[in-house]
Amino acid sequence: MLILLPPSEGKSPASAGPPLRLDAMSYPSLTATRTRVLDALIRLCEGRTATATRVLDLGPTQHGDVALNAGLRHHPCAPAIEVYTGVLYESLDATSLTPAARARLDQHVAIASALWGLVRPSDIIPAYRLSGGATLPRVGGIATAWRPAIREVLRATSGLVVDMRSSTYVALGPVPEERDGESVTVRVLTERNGRLITVSHHNKATKGLLVRSLATSRRVPSTIDELVSVLERAGHRLEVNSSAGGRAPTLDVIIDS
Repeated sequence: MLILLPPSEGKSPASAGPPLRLDAMSYPSLTATRTRVLDALIRLCEGRTATATRVLDLGPTQHGDVALNAGLRHHPCAPAIEVYTGVLYESLDATSLTPAARARLDQHVAIASALWGLVRPSDIIPAYRLSGGATLPRVGGIATAWRPAIREVLRATSGLVVDMRSSTYVALGPVPEERDGESVTVRVLTERNGRLITVSHHNKATKGLLVRSLATSRRVPSTIDELVSVLERAGHRLEVNSSAGGRAPTLDVIIDS
C-alpha cells in the first residue's frame, strides 16, 4: 500500500541537522528533476527579491522565504514528517507514534512536493517555499515539470494506492489509468439536509486521522475492501463509490457537520 499525501504550506525549519543531500533521498529516479527545480528556485531567489516574491506569489510578510530558498543547499535538514506542520500533520501527530507505527508510516506514505516530487516521511529536507501551482524561470509550470517522472514512479508502484492529495498535487503526477483497479481517491464529506457534501474545514484534519489509523494498525490493506475494514474498525464512517468511465473509485469519509 502507498498513501499519497499533500505537503503543507506551513513548515518548521530545523534548528540543527545535516545539509541537503539529494542523492540520499527516496525515489532516485526523481533526482534529475529535483536538481533542475532546486537550481531554478535558488537562482530565482538569489536575484531580485521583488521578482522572486512576484513569481512565488508571496505576501508582504513572506519576503523572508526568498532568503530561505536562496540558502536551501546549506540550511540544516530534518525528517520531512517533522518539517511539514500543517493541519493534516498536526492531526497525524507522527512524533507520538510508536517506533513500529513510525516505521509503517515511512514504508507506506509518500508526500507530494513541488520541490522534491515525492518524499518519504523520513527523507531529510530543509524548510522551503514553493507551491505546486508555481511557474519557475527555465523550468516552466511545476506540474508539467514533474508529471512524467512521478507518473512513472506510480506506474511502477505495486499494491494499493490511496490518494489523499489535493488537486494541485494530483496534477504533479496523477495515478496512471492502468492502476485504476488498484487505487482509490479519498474524499471527506458531511451530511447536510439529507445530502452528502464536501467539506474544507475538517478535510485535512480528517485525512491526518485516517493516516494515523492506518499507521497504528498491524494489518496492511492490499485491497479497497481491506482498507475499508481497517478504517471502519478504527471508528471511521465510510462509503465506496465507483467513478464514471471506469476511473478509480472514491473512498468517501463521512464526518459529523
